[in-house]
Amino acid sequence: MLSDAELDRYARQIILPQFGGAGQAKLKAAHVAVIGAGGIGCPAITYLAAAGVGRLTIIDDDVVELSNLQRQPLFTDADIGQSKAIVAADAARRINPHVEAVSMAERLGPDNAATLLAGASLILDGCDNFATRLAVNRTAVAQRIPLLSAAIGAFEGQVALYEGWRGDSPCYACLVGDDPDRPGINCAEAGVMGALAGMVGTMAALEAVRALTGWGRALTGRLAIVDMLERRWREIAVAKDPGCPACNG
Repeated sequence: MLSDAELDRYARQIILPQFGGAGQAKLKAAHVAVIGAGGIGCPAITYLAAAGVGRLTIIDDDVVELSNLQRQPLFTDADIGQSKAIVAADAARRINPHVEAVSMAERLGPDNAATLLAGASLILDGCDNFATRLAVNRTAVAQRIPLLSAAIGAFEGQVALYEGWRGDSPCYACLVGDDPDRPGINCAEAGVMGALAGMVGTMAALEAVRALTGWGRALTGRLAIVDMLERRWREIAVAKDPGCPACNG
């Protein structure tokens, strides 16, 4: 049940007929695991906490660096050298005391992914390497957890929702393959506009709320791409790969 304080806090979204009190109750009962408290994770955590997701598990083994502050507004100069997961969880609790925020200051990999992600209603992956993303994807398929994947680089960002255990829905590996050694380009190499991280992270949070509560059309099996150099948006379907070892093995 929602308390009087919660009804007041969430009044502006509860009043939406497509969302309502039922949607807010679903959010309160939800558990979102956020992989990476970086450029995508910081805005996503901010809006998931503010929206009233009942439990957030924040997984990141990194520490705050000065170069993070341009696009990770949960952190300040005073946090440099501190665990991102711990600082982000503290910030989430300050944003909304009704949210249970748990920090996991460890690196997610094939050996611990199942344990770290157990019980999640949805996974929001904003990490910066393929090895972690593929380990998260395999666990999401095995445990039948919707996977909201978001990425940024330079002036471009993308968000997609995968439910690879379903016969007609792709997984993340259907799009990128299942090679954990595939080379990637991180923000330190390619650069990134700080506000773009905020835009894509907030969009990921919005799509997570949509997937958890059921309003509108879910992004399942579709990839939304934003190119802010040319200020263009597009959305494409992702086909299920019949030979994918992650979801058709």
